[in-house]
Amino acid sequence: MMKLKDKSDDSIMLAVTEEFVKEGINMRNVTDFTANLITPHGVLTKKAPSKQEEKDMEFGFRIAKEIGRLDIGQTVIIKDTAVIAVEAIEGTDSAIIRAGTLAGDGTVVIKVSKPAQDKRFDYPAAGMQTIRTMIEAKARVLALEAEHTLMLDKANMVKEATAAGITIIGIK
Repeated sequence: MMKLKDKSDDSIMLAVTEEFVKEGINMRNVTDFTANLITPHGVLTKKAPSKQEEKDMEFGFRIAKEIGRLDIGQTVIIKDTAVIAVEAIEGTDSAIIRAGTLAGDGTVVIKVSKPAQDKRFDYPAAGMQTIRTMIEAKARVLALEAEHTLMLDKANMVKEATAAGITIIGIK
C-alpha cells in the first residue's frame, strides 16, 4: 500500500486486485452477474423531465464525467444549469442532502460511470436509499448513465419515485 500513487478508491482497489491476480485469483466484471440491474436508456417513470431538467441533465452529464475522470466522484447535483453539489468521499446520499439544503426543491441528480471505469469493482449504482434521500431533499430527477450504472431493486425504485413525482431516466 505504501507504493500507491495516491489513496483514491481506484488506486487501493487496483492494488488489492493485483495482489489477487498474483495469487491466481481473477476478478470478473460486476456486470457478469448483474445484467438484469443495468440501467436501460429512456424514461423509466410516468413523468418525463421538463425542458429545464433536460438542460440540467445534459450540463450535469459532462460535469459528472469530468469529476469521474479526476476520480473525485460519480454524481453531481444540478439546478438551473448550476452545479449545486459534487459527490466526493462523503457519498451520493450526503451530496443529495447537501444540494437540497443549498438549493431547495427541484434539483437534478446525475450519476455516471467514470470514463475509465474498471468493471470489476466500484460500479456506480442507485437503489431505494437513493430514492428515499431524493424525497427527503425534494430532488426531482434521477438521471443514470444508461448501460453503465446499476439500479438495485429497479421495480420498487420506479414505483416509489413515481409516487413521489420523481423522474428516473437512463441517459447517454
